Amino acid sequence: MDGIEPLGRALIVIGLVIAVVGAVMVFGSRIPVLGHLPGDIVIHRDNLTIFIPLGTMLVVSVVASVIISLLGRR
Repeated sequence: MDGIEPLGRALIVIGLVIAVVGAVMVFGSRIPVLGHLPGDIVIHRDNLTIFIPLGTMLVVSVVASVIISLLGRR
């Protein structure tokens, strides 16, 4: 049964990641900072709006890297 244990741990981690992504999708609009950071590009035209969240993507990437790094040390 030792061969199945890493698979079980991986499934738990994947499930937690999916749950966190789902929570961010549900409650993300209630986080006032996301989407309004410096570096986020918004282009408004007559019938077109283009939103490129460069600043938000950078912050989310750094936070995710720190969390993964901390979990990897265990």
